[in-house]
Amino acid sequence: MAKRKKNDGPGSEAADAGSKATLADLRRKLDAIDRELLAAINRRAEVAQSIGQAKQSQQRSIFDPRREAEVIDRLLADNCGPLADESVQAIFREVISAARAIQTPTRIAYLGPEFTFSHLAAIQRFGQSAELVPVGTIAAVFEEVERGQAEFGVVPMENSTDGRVSDTLDCFSRSSVRICGELPLRIHHCLLGNGPRELIRIVYSKPQPLSQCRNWLAKHLPKASLCEVASTAEAAQLALANSDLAAIASLQAGTNYGLPVIAQNIEDQPDNITRFAIIAQETAPRTGNDKTALMLEIAHQPGALADAMAVFKRNRLNMTWIESFPIPGHRGRYLFFVEFVGHQSDLKARRAIATLTKKALRLAILGSYAQGEPVG
Repeated sequence: MAKRKKNDGPGSEAADAGSKATLADLRRKLDAIDRELLAAINRRAEVAQSIGQAKQSQQRSIFDPRREAEVIDRLLADNCGPLADESVQAIFREVISAARAIQTPTRIAYLGPEFTFSHLAAIQRFGQSAELVPVGTIAAVFEEVERGQAEFGVVPMENSTDGRVSDTLDCFSRSSVRICGELPLRIHHCLLGNGPRELIRIVYSKPQPLSQCRNWLAKHLPKASLCEVASTAEAAQLALANSDLAAIASLQAGTNYGLPVIAQNIEDQPDNITRFAIIAQETAPRTGNDKTALMLEIAHQPGALADAMAVFKRNRLNMTWIESFPIPGHRGRYLFFVEFVGHQSDLKARRAIATLTKKALRLAILGSYAQGEPVG
């Protein structure tokens, strides 16, 4: 069925009628619609609760990212406006999150504090009805999941500008947790502060945002000192102290801490994306649109790495990511993190993994997960 034009839906009729109605009449209509919406959302929650009970009786996970993505995609296809698709997605993300919370409380660990980009990634994936728990380090996120204190964790894995996140790779090398999802989040940096740009003498932020905005800073604030801190949220708090201080952080952090936006979208690369891994004790089931991540150590001898990588070509598996990582305390030894298109249960993937297991000194399947599209 062809999608209706934005000005062709029932909203346009309401607008025509509304032009002749009083403000009081329009507010009464809104009140009535709000009551209908509330009743419909609660009916939806009741059905979701029944689905949750059925899943629990079958020992299936309440969190089903594939199904949730299908729901959102269908709603966006049916959206006739005037609401933008991004608004529809945000609204139903929270509706789904609230329904999931009724089915079973979900605890999510992320690298805090609040209003960091890890926090925004957690909200994007799980909604604000989940119990979002900030912790102090990436290692602590892994520990929360490994010990069963959190069902899921959200950790940054790589950035399109700065590359790999070493702390995350180090934790994968020592942990038994698995990747069950990915979330590529568009990262937009803002310069926040209480004073005019020309008076700024110190800019606070994490090393990564400072790096991702270095050209902008060199051009627009060449005399300002750059000061590295533990988080963008801490940077925003520090910038509150004086009008000649500023922070690079998210727009949401500025709103939360009451800091005006001096300049928006100051990242050097417009398509600045950080890919977050969703970690859990188990990986995700096959969706038909998956990727699989492996971690392996290859013998340190001529041609060994090329021989291992040829396995993917022979099995017609498209590699999407490869990183080398030095093994701490073992000079000259490296782990390789590899990602390819396909689920670990696929025949081609099983064959490749079986062959690599024979060639590698060490191999671990980090997980299979649905491919994610950039959001934010």
